[in-house]
Amino acid sequence: MSAPPGDPSAPAPPPPSLGLLAKAAYVVAPGTAVIGLLYYFGSVYTDAYYAAFGVPPSDLQLSVQAYLARSPDAIFGPVWFLLVCGLAVLLVLGRVGHVLARPGNARRRRMVYRSLLVVGLLMAMLGFPVFFGQRIPLPFPESWWVTEYVPILVVAAGATLAFFAVQQRLQRRADDPARRDETAERMWAASGALLIGLLAMSLFFGMTRYVGDAGEGDALSAIDGGHAGSLRVVVYSRIPLTHDAKGIDHHDVGTAKGPYRYQYTGFRLLAKSRSRFYLVSHASRRTDHMTVVLPDDDTVRVELKEAVR
Repeated sequence: MSAPPGDPSAPAPPPPSLGLLAKAAYVVAPGTAVIGLLYYFGSVYTDAYYAAFGVPPSDLQLSVQAYLARSPDAIFGPVWFLLVCGLAVLLVLGRVGHVLARPGNARRRRMVYRSLLVVGLLMAMLGFPVFFGQRIPLPFPESWWVTEYVPILVVAAGATLAFFAVQQRLQRRADDPARRDETAERMWAASGALLIGLLAMSLFFGMTRYVGDAGEGDALSAIDGGHAGSLRVVVYSRIPLTHDAKGIDHHDVGTAKGPYRYQYTGFRLLAKSRSRFYLVSHASRRTDHMTVVLPDDDTVRVELKEAVR
């Protein structure tokens, strides 16, 4: 005989089984977010890289795969740094929370979470102007990376401390049911969610700025390195080319070689769009660097050689 529905001894109904689409959503949704972030950071890096050469990225019409391929190298460093810092913070705060949860530490817990909440909010407010493009005066030269990224990390650290304080406050109320207030609990929980959003926003903002700086820095390094690893280019033209790039050798091979009598060597291929070649000189440096743009038509013939080592 089966037990009546209201009988507490009746076995609990089995949990509803997830369908195939519901199971796939647990994998596809996070994967889609990761791919979207990789695409975004790849586009930021690529735009900053080609902007340093004066090339409009929209003219290159790069594919999604090209943007995705450029993102891992750009974000590996900061992601590794944030993971190490996050692990250290979790270990320290976890230990602090374990100590405060011991019997007899209720008063100490109240003092700690109130202090951390005030300190965390002050840290977030002090670094927040950087999100609006304002520079925060620091006792460091502007060329140092700390001048640009420390305010962002201060906001992230402040949001983390404030969130930990909110969690300690909620835990204290949970341990004392007589003092629980459902409305206050919901407000504190919502505050914790907002602090998580602030933490995510600060990390996203910092990553975006770092990736853009990395793209520009890699472009400048390529210029100083003579574009090592780029394809060598030999240009044959029907008419003399007018350019100011240094280190380019010009030869007039005469009419015996056909209509493309003017030969130019010393170029490196920077990028190729559907209608243009973007070339740079191996001898240029930051002070005299320029990008030579040639049309992809019958006035020139471009011959690609092996990459420079």
